[in-house]
Amino acid sequence: MPELLKMCLVVCPLVFLAGFVDSVAGGGGLISLPAYLLVGLPAHTAAGTNKVVACIGTTFAAAKYIRSGNVKIKLALLAAAGALAGSYLGTRAAVHLDDGTLKLVILCALPLVAVFMALKKDFGREDSRPPKAWTKKQEAALCAAIGLVIGCYDGLVGPGTGTFLMLAFTAVLGFDLLKATGCAKVANLASNVASAIVWLINGSVLLPIVLPAAVFGAAGNLLGARYAIKGGSKKIRGMAFAVLGLMAVKLAYDLLTQ
Repeated sequence: MPELLKMCLVVCPLVFLAGFVDSVAGGGGLISLPAYLLVGLPAHTAAGTNKVVACIGTTFAAAKYIRSGNVKIKLALLAAAGALAGSYLGTRAAVHLDDGTLKLVILCALPLVAVFMALKKDFGREDSRPPKAWTKKQEAALCAAIGLVIGCYDGLVGPGTGTFLMLAFTAVLGFDLLKATGCAKVANLASNVASAIVWLINGSVLLPIVLPAAVFGAAGNLLGARYAIKGGSKKIRGMAFAVLGLMAVKLAYDLLTQ
């Protein structure tokens, strides 16, 4: 019990912060996953525990966005279906992952995303989708594809999934950042569920720490969602830049220390 208490004292505050950040701009896994590793959990157990806790927290954030009316339900559900399948496949392959190359690709992509957001001043401020840019069938297919591809990444690696979903909904479908974040939460919930189930089946979850961490994570997600909804796209835009920067530093460190 004392050992578990020590773990909770380290993990719970960081999971709260991760939930807050994740519900605003994604990328909370960059905070929560290292927290589990910091207290000495093996990598697979850390990943599995993190995913189960994230699943619970994302449920609260997604519900908050849905109640606020900032989710395009049909499109979000299509993305969620793709994410469910992609995350399952990605998690099943996680034990065989050679992540050096993947991390290098992501590290190279992050500056491009940041430059795109900086140059396109109206990015995410309003619904920028031109009339009839996509047919309904094309839009549906794109949503499912976004969910499938990024869901697979979520199962394989995890951190940054919410950010990538948000950017994809905005860049590809032209959603403003608030609606993109709402739809991203629904899709991310599906990917978390699929991944959590695989980790649970494989016994890679430290169950005693799940409940206290989940309480803190849910609180962080709820407060973060409220912050984003009240602040709109402007606050999400700033947080997205911060998360992208954090991801770049984290991935660069991982590559240099391998």
